[in-house]
Parts: sequence; structure tokens; C-alpha cells
Amino acid sequence: MSNDFNKDEKTMLGAMTMKNTPLKLGHYSKPHRLPAYSVIMITALSFAPFSRHALAEAVETAPTIRLQTLTVEGNALYEMPASESTQGYSVDSATVGTKTPAALRDIPQSITVLTNDYIEDRGFINLDDAAKYTPGLRTLSNDSGRSSIFSRGYEYDEYNIDGLPAPMQSINGTLPSLSAFDRVEIMRGPSGLFNSTSELGGIINLVRKRPTYDTQGSLSASYGSWGRYNLEADVAGALNTSESLRGRLVASQTDNQNEIDQNTNDDQSFYGTLDIDLDESTLLSIGALHQTKSITPANGFPAYSDGTLIDWDRSTFLGSDWNNFDAETTDLFFDLTHQFDNGGYGRVAVRSSKRDTEYYYTYTGSAIDSDGNTRLSSTQRDYSQTTLSADASYSQPFSAMGQVNEFVVGTDYKNYDTDYRNGASSLGTININSFDSSDVAYTAPTYSTRVESEEQEIGLYGKVTLRPTERLALISGGRFSWYDLDNSTTTLSSGATTHSDYNDSAHFTPYAGVVFDLNEAHSLYASYSEVFKPQTDTDENGDMIDPREGQQIELGIKGSYLGGDINSRLSVFQLTDKNRSATPYDSDGNAITDYSEATGKTRVTGFEAEVSGSINNWDLLAGYSYMDTENLSGDDNSLFMLMPRHTLSLWSTYNLTHGQLNGLSLGAGVTGMSEFYLERAGTRLTAPGYAVVDAKVGYEVNDQLSLSLNINNLFDRKYYSRVGSVATFNFYGPSRNVMAGLTYQF
Repeated sequence: MSNDFNKDEKTMLGAMTMKNTPLKLGHYSKPHRLPAYSVIMITALSFAPFSRHALAEAVETAPTIRLQTLTVEGNALYEMPASESTQGYSVDSATVGTKTPAALRDIPQSITVLTNDYIEDRGFINLDDAAKYTPGLRTLSNDSGRSSIFSRGYEYDEYNIDGLPAPMQSINGTLPSLSAFDRVEIMRGPSGLFNSTSELGGIINLVRKRPTYDTQGSLSASYGSWGRYNLEADVAGALNTSESLRGRLVASQTDNQNEIDQNTNDDQSFYGTLDIDLDESTLLSIGALHQTKSITPANGFPAYSDGTLIDWDRSTFLGSDWNNFDAETTDLFFDLTHQFDNGGYGRVAVRSSKRDTEYYYTYTGSAIDSDGNTRLSSTQRDYSQTTLSADASYSQPFSAMGQVNEFVVGTDYKNYDTDYRNGASSLGTININSFDSSDVAYTAPTYSTRVESEEQEIGLYGKVTLRPTERLALISGGRFSWYDLDNSTTTLSSGATTHSDYNDSAHFTPYAGVVFDLNEAHSLYASYSEVFKPQTDTDENGDMIDPREGQQIELGIKGSYLGGDINSRLSVFQLTDKNRSATPYDSDGNAITDYSEATGKTRVTGFEAEVSGSINNWDLLAGYSYMDTENLSGDDNSLFMLMPRHTLSLWSTYNLTHGQLNGLSLGAGVTGMSEFYLERAGTRLTAPGYAVVDAKVGYEVNDQLSLSLNINNLFDRKYYSRVGSVATFNFYGPSRNVMAGLTYQF
């Protein structure tokens, strides 16, 4: 099926009906795939125009296939299937940054989708585990579930679930487990139209696993190096004979600890959801997700005062045996959709989140002197946050200029209410040569400040896609936003409180894009997007820092082959940003947590290439990115220094299907980056570039039982994955480790 046919099909007017057999989740199958050797040609020619004449000849010589008559009206992508049913490493459409599903070629920004098969093949547990291996992303490593994820030099500070946002903060451990989600959709660059207060780096959207019509289930268990393990159960199906009520339950228990002595990392996730057909055109979905984390943190290693990094034993622990970090998150979901007789599609969705985090742990708080002495410090926090996000949207195909076009209008709301107590202490001097974590006496945590903040936003948005010709799409939109921010900081010892607030009415955020189809396989695109981000952080005088303002221009070419089984992208971009809030540091490189500073104006330019997909028995996800950062005014942004200019990520699996090797699969990949550094107070820490090779062997015993063995860092490369300061936050990447698993499906 050609790409042009797909585009025509998804933009026809009217409500979607399929005669004879209704389309149901779980009954979807991918188009027929070419032989395995075809992937070599597609990888090599992924960005070269295909010959229309050659394609026409292939179609003429193909056998005739007669299908039952279909009447298709409306946007077929409204019923986008789950990646677990389409299988492989590719989807031809996404929902991130669009409100309604759109073909990847029709979204004029950079999109990566991590499918269910890819996540399972790699054995990822938490979102930051996956981000470490995602093309174009940079992860500042910490305990799994507590790392920071960056794109194009900016940290993702929110993540969406089915398009509804809530904060994502590494310090508070709010990065989610992936067991409840079908796929991860990643957009790079700002999306001010639908997420006006998101970071310039972009948006991460997690798509929930949904109930299926057919009864299905799986049980999986894995065990590996350092006592790591993962247990997961997943069951779904219809709950009544008419199949109008369907449910799904997913539960997982994990210890994703690392090789550092005394580190533990327990994670529990419980997810349940119901889909209810109110009538043939109306679907109600409700769900709940509860996740807990219990971690013994290890905060990395110190360095010498001149910035020299030390060659440590990778198991070294420089904390207390009573270090603890406990986090609990509960999300509730409500989602109502309706397909109208005129082809319109309406959706009302709500997400409510409750987060509680409490931590108290010690770490090294100064550089190491020539005798091996360093200071031991503690950090403590008691954190609580409630969030509510809601969205109501309506999309409608319409006819104009002889073509089928589409508009989306809607309104959204979010409220983040945060309250936490914060403290830090100095516990004296230790010597790294004789340090014993059990020697650190426990004292009750003390808090010095209390921070209370509330962020509210109401938005009205609209987007229209016009097609003056069949091959050209013009996309424009805008958003009006009303902001109300309030922040109070109380010094607990004196009771003194500083208060700041910010209000803005009907701030306008524009968006524009263009997509031009070069041929059946390739599209040129360009886009302009903005963000306007009020900040609750205050400066040294207690005044709220001015809102962030940023813009991005992106140009590129996208390819889609074999009905969307293979997708490719080349893109260039430039971002500018001003007034970004940042934490100041003292001469030892320790964060000053009492106030924040604006960092002036910066510019980021870069280039990205990516190819993903599946052909017959071969699955592939590969990408390369180049990024250059420039400080235009004000203080240097230290986080930009941690962004390597070059990053590479490649992973591929091949499934053998012949003879005695039938059922065997082999996987291999490489992840690498160029040199990166951090400079503060005239002291520079530099980490050399590195490349790490991973591998996997899998075997399908039968249709129900499969076995796997993942080997990470196959050649046991020792490298620094992150540098932070001379005092702390210098992390090694994990040494060679293995994970053996089995999965039983029914």
C-alpha cells in the first residue's frame, strides 16, 4: 500500500465505519514485509528518492488481491493500534505534540517512538534507563528512576501520559516505571501550541497499555548481576460476552540496583484500567497507576581540587549505611472519546497525580585533598505534590481547495500544588582510605526552609492543516494562555517568609509548519515553535525570575517505507533561549539552594539523523546527533557543558527462522558520545568520550515460552558517564553485567 493511499485514507470526511468486520485492538496485523536482505538497501538509500517508474512497475507485476468492500470515512488514525499488536521497532504514527494521531511524516518536528518490542528487548525498567540508549537524548546518570533526561541541551521537566502533563523531577524521583506503558513517544524541540510551559528540549508522552478484546496475558521474570531482578504480570481481555467492557491489570516488582556497595533500588508498579463502550461511537476509559520506589542512594564520587578525576573501584560507596530515599506516586485517569457522524472526533481527558517523596542521605561535600580527606554532607527533603491536568479537544476533517484538510480546537488546564521542607548539613571530615559507612552516626533530619508553590495555567488552542495541493500541507496554530504562579519560602528557624507571584493574561504562543511530499516515500518539512515558561524560582532578593522565552526553527526530510515499517529522518535545528533559571554554586562546586539565577541568553544548533523499523526478521533503531551550544550573554550555562557534541546510538536484532536455528534471535548495539566537561569557579572536570557495546541472545522455545540473555557493556569498558563537581556527582557507567529472563505468554 503506497504512502499516498495512506494519506488519502486518513483524511477523508465523515465518521469511520468498516463494513462486515469492526476493527478491534489486538486484531491488527502489519503489512507483509520484504525479505531480510531488503533492509540493507533501505538503510543505505533511506534518504534517496525512490523512482516512481520502478514503483509503478512493481505494482503492475504484483498479484491481484481482492478485498471486501470497505467504506472508510474520517481520520483512520483516531483508532491507532498499540505497538504491542503491530510489533517491531516502528510505528507509522504518533500522538505526541499533535492532540490527535498523525503520521510521522506529517509532524514537522523530530519524533522518536520506542515501541513495546524495543523496550522489552532491551530490558528497560524506568524511563531514564530507556533514555540512555535513545538517539539524540542525554541522560545525566544517577540511580535508576532518579536520573535527568536532556534533549538539545534542555532537561525534560514534564512527562505526559496520553497527552496530559505532570512534573518530572529527578531530585524527587518522579521518573516512572515503564511496565504500564505500550510505547514512549519523544518529541525534540518546543511544542508551545499544546504544551506552552514545556521545556525547549521537547515532550515525552507515555501511551498507556489498554485492554484488548481477546483474552491475553504474560508472566515474566529476570535475574542478573548484583542481585538485580524483575517480576511482571500482565493480563487483559473482555469482561462480558458483548466485549463492551474490557480490562487490564499490570503488576511489576523490581530491584534495579547497581554495583556500588549497599546500593538498593526497589520499585513496585500496579496498574489497572477499564475500557467501556458507551455506544458504538463513544468510549470511556478509566485507570489508576500506583508506583513506589525505595532506594539506598549513592551520589557519585569526588575529585581532586584541580579537577582531576580519580580511578575508583567501581563498587566504592561514600555514604552512610542509613541512606534512604522513598517515593510514592499515584495517577488516576479519565478519558472520554466520541466519533461524530460528520467525521469529527472529540476527547475529554483528566489526569490527577499525587506524589510524596522523603529522603535523607549523605555524600561527599568537598574536593579530596592530598591526604585523602573530604567533607561529608547530608541532604534531606520531605516533599508532597498534587497535580491536576485536563484537556478537551475537537478535531474535524473538512473539504477545501479540492483537498481534505483538518482542524483541531481545544482548551486545557493544569494545576501543580507543591509543598516541601528542605535541609542540608555538614557532618565533618572523612578520609576515603579508611572510611566505613557504618561509622556515620544517624541523627534525625533537620529542615531549614519550607517552600510552598502553586502553578496554574488555562489555555485555548487551535491548529489547522491546509492542503492547497495534494503534496503540500500548511500547518498553523496559536495558543492563548492565562498563568497564575505563587511561591512562598519560609526560613524555619526565624519564621520569616518571602513571597512572590506572577500573573499573565492571554499570552499568545504561535506555531507554524510546512510539509511537502517529494514522492511516495519522502517529505520535506520546516517548523517554527515557541515556549513561554513562567518560573517559580526566586532570585537572591526573593523576586520571581522573569519567564523563560524560547524559539526553535527546524528543517528536515522524513522517509517512510513499506507502509510505515521503516521510517527515517534528517533534521537541522536552532534554538534560542533567555532567562533560564539555574542554581548557583559555591567555590567547592556545591549548589546554593537558597536562591536561583537567570543565565542570560543561549543558542543551540545541531543536526540529527535517525532510522528505525522492522523488515521481516530484522529490527533496527539507530541515530546520530551533533549539537553545538553558544552563550550569547550572561553567565555560562553549566549544563550545556555536559552535553557532548557527538552522540551515537544503534541497536539491532535479527530473528532466525530456518532449520535448527528457528526461534533463535541475536541482538547487538553500540552507544557512545564524544568528550564532555564541566567548569565551575575556574576548575574544569573533563570526561573522555566512550563507546559501549551491548548484546542479546533470545530463544523462543514455543509460541508461549521465550528465554533471553542480555549482556551490557560487553567489553567491560570503564568510563565516566557523568561529571558534576569536585565534590560529588561524578559517576561511572556500569561495568559488564548480564540479565537472564524468561517470559510465558497465554
